[in-house]
Amino acid sequence: MTVTEKSEKTQQRIYPIGRSGPTIYRRDLQKMDGRRVRAYGWAPQAQSVLRGDLNHVQRSGAHLRWHPLREEWSVYAAHRQHRPNLPKTGADPLAPMRSDGDGTEIPLEDFEIVVFDNGFPSFSFEAEMPAAVGAYEAAPARGHCEVVVYQASAEGSLATIGKKRRELLVLTWIDRCRELHAAGCKFVMPFENRGEEVGVTLHHPHGQIYGFPVVPAPQATMARAFANGFSLEKALPTQWQGYSVAESPTMAALVPPFARFPYEVWIVPIRRRASIVELYGEEVRDFADLLGKVATRYDEFFGLACPYMMTIQNAPAGSEDSFHLTAQFYPLLRGPGKRKYMASVENATGVFTVDVLPETMAKELRSA
Repeated sequence: MTVTEKSEKTQQRIYPIGRSGPTIYRRDLQKMDGRRVRAYGWAPQAQSVLRGDLNHVQRSGAHLRWHPLREEWSVYAAHRQHRPNLPKTGADPLAPMRSDGDGTEIPLEDFEIVVFDNGFPSFSFEAEMPAAVGAYEAAPARGHCEVVVYQASAEGSLATIGKKRRELLVLTWIDRCRELHAAGCKFVMPFENRGEEVGVTLHHPHGQIYGFPVVPAPQATMARAFANGFSLEKALPTQWQGYSVAESPTMAALVPPFARFPYEVWIVPIRRRASIVELYGEEVRDFADLLGKVATRYDEFFGLACPYMMTIQNAPAGSEDSFHLTAQFYPLLRGPGKRKYMASVENATGVFTVDVLPETMAKELRSA
């Protein structure tokens, strides 16, 4: 690894999660280009740091522009045009580094979970105001983007990495969300894109975390709905009966009665938790368990590695008193062998046409 002298003195930290959570270990490294690498594990890590990692010139030109007709922000980050796109086998930037091999993003020969600062970020804490954008409102895209690598092996998925690794992943998300909120991000969202149909450019099992400088419009709308009295905690045992896909003592995986995507599934804490940071003990284990069960049900039901979008919907800053955490899965299939396309009318209006009734979706996934 190309490191500064300071980063050779790596930090090993102990993180008890929540009121009764387990202990995990985090090792902090810093690359020559300034980006940070964080290795998470169930045990302390003592392996040597290798040299020759990938480095990227950091750019701070990303910025936000306000859309006056939609009343929402978009982020412009032109440097992302040059990010890796489905590299050849043997050129996996998310693989562990070998002492006799090419450089990767990860300066370790093995790891459990690694989080590193994205080399092609949409947001940066160092973002500056754009020089000129005409007469329209703009702002620097001050936030943070990270890549979360689920395992050292390039083969696998959220469905196959195993229960203990998924639990470690949830604890990693908790640590990162807590830190990014403390750094001033208004909304922090872990997410995963799976499959080329969703636009994945690297197949190695991984997700990302975005720390936003603003609250995006959909999350602001959700926060208002919860503040105005909508309660998932009350809906689960009443209006949402019959929509269950899988259960655990503290969590429910179900198809929302108002699903927009065919076979959309939410994982919901039975007791209201505002964000993933508030999960502890059994809740962490149950959340991790249902993440795997939902991903597995998709693969079994559709008969292939199902492409999907998955997001962790945490409370935006200031809405913690009423917001209810959810993990939301959106498959890009509407049935075995049938792809779901985002049609012109859906993109233009936000009004989705759904080809399967939510109660039918729940029954079919529950039987998978």
